Amino acid sequence: MAMNVIKTDIEGVVILEPRVYADERGYFFESFSQRDFEEAVGNIHFVQDNESKSVYGVVRGLHFQRPPYAQSKLVRVVKGRVLDVAVDIRPGSPTFGKHVAVELSEHNHRQLFIPRGFAHGFAVLSQEAVFQYKCDNFYAPQAEGAIAWNDAQLNINWSIPSQDVILSPKDAINLPLSQVDLSDFNML
Repeated sequence: MAMNVIKTDIEGVVILEPRVYADERGYFFESFSQRDFEEAVGNIHFVQDNESKSVYGVVRGLHFQRPPYAQSKLVRVVKGRVLDVAVDIRPGSPTFGKHVAVELSEHNHRQLFIPRGFAHGFAVLSQEAVFQYKCDNFYAPQAEGAIAWNDAQLNINWSIPSQDVILSPKDAINLPLSQVDLSDFNML
């Protein structure tokens, strides 16, 4: 296997760390191998790749898509540094409302796998960041959902001062987890 698999405190959320081969010319690593990924995580069929570029202080999230359009994601940073966060929003889950936060950067080459049933977001810690992610379901605007990035119940330390946070108008009005209807996630 061309990657190390690091389990997190939440079942199903996994850090994938590729083996990097570096010398005086630079470096090489496999950023994705279907065979290795299936061995580490299971049979997930990705259908869409996305990329965003953001400046320091941008917080994107916490986003999700409702079933039957829920998405698993495999996320990574190709330039810069972010704090990536996955929040369990599966009603009845023993880790409901808990989160995993992982620093992803162009230097550590780590990727985070986030299964269906999680809200996802990230905060840009570097001057700018280029963020890439694979999704196993297509974007469905009618199924969009979100949770407030600063929900006190979630108690996420985003690693940037709140006065430096930059939000989209949509993300600025997201509700806390306790006010979001998640009943459709019972089918996951």
